[in-house]
Amino acid sequence: MPQTPEKFDTAMTTWQEWQDAPWGRLRYVIAEVNLARHLNSQNDGPLRILDLAGGDGGDALRLAARGHHVTIVDYAPAMLAAATERAAADGLSELIACVQADVAALPAYLAAGQFDVVLCHNLLQYMDDVPGTLATVLAPLKDGGLFSVMAINRHSAALNITVRQMDPAAALAALDTDQARTQMFNSALTLHTAEEIIPVLHDLGCQDVQHYGIRSFCDYIIDDARKYDPAFYADLEQLELATTARPPYMHTARAFQLTARKRSS
Repeated sequence: MPQTPEKFDTAMTTWQEWQDAPWGRLRYVIAEVNLARHLNSQNDGPLRILDLAGGDGGDALRLAARGHHVTIVDYAPAMLAAATERAAADGLSELIACVQADVAALPAYLAAGQFDVVLCHNLLQYMDDVPGTLATVLAPLKDGGLFSVMAINRHSAALNITVRQMDPAAALAALDTDQARTQMFNSALTLHTAEEIIPVLHDLGCQDVQHYGIRSFCDYIIDDARKYDPAFYADLEQLELATTARPPYMHTARAFQLTARKRSS
């Protein structure tokens, strides 16, 4: 269910506020730490990273700050403009390239780019053909390269509704549907689970798949104001990092992140 770029452009202010909030910061911190577990084992030189649907550079800027070259692909002009501005402000312009394109129809030079790392974060919930999308986004990755995919976790939906909305009837209904909606971008979503995506990755030639949870506790603490307290946030961040790969917590985390290696042909 592809969305128009304008939906994302008009939500820029709300999106940036979300990123600056504790839950937004946690999303990026946890993902970066999970990626670092695997990036540190590749080599000592800068990597070529492709960040698909990379928006305004939330992931890309962190990776560029580590010395890697990152190409952001997105089809929302305002998102890419913001990424360019953020890169300049952080002195990272030489390490960040922005390309306006549809991830489902990548330019040929990117599709055959032989990237060391490909990110596909928070895209799957907007797409109708998940296997087809994953096949497309894996194409630019070289053999042995690292792939990271992130999406909203369907297992979290009923729990989130119960805790945040205190609506058990709506939570009961959520158990039997994969449909949801994002208010921020006013878009319909299809929710997935890591258990559904892992076999697809295997079928597409991926191996060494690792499952991580993004925000296993934060979203179920209803006192959002307290999360802005620096000491409380620091403790929460440590808890989240300690449980990102620890069963059973990643199974009910608000989002799942899967990393994998592309098997050699």
